[in-house]
Amino acid sequence: MVNGLGGKDFSAIPYDKNAVLRAPLCPGGSNHPLYGKENIRLLWWAPLPSLIGEVKLIDSYVNDDDTAVTVEFHCEILNPSCTLRAIDRFKINQEGKIIEQENFFDPRDVTNPGSKG
Repeated sequence: MVNGLGGKDFSAIPYDKNAVLRAPLCPGGSNHPLYGKENIRLLWWAPLPSLIGEVKLIDSYVNDDDTAVTVEFHCEILNPSCTLRAIDRFKINQEGKIIEQENFFDPRDVTNPGSKG
């Protein structure tokens, strides 16, 4: 999390080539997942390096089967200036690659700054 997202290094994120991503800030939102590592890189990742400041890992959890990981973190967004308090859930294959990812956070600070009062 810190090396990939926080380090602005897509290659540090161990996506499987057929990974699926659901995220509020994806085109179409969480209900329209992105399929494939290259689509994730082009459609989700492309604007992030210029928008992200510090990423602070809060905690993580790995299930007993080592097939799922949940990560809590704070992600500083530079423009509009805000901090996303996020939890990401990852499903992991036997090679340790991410096959599914879903981001959970309130996107209003990014999509409609100041709307939460």
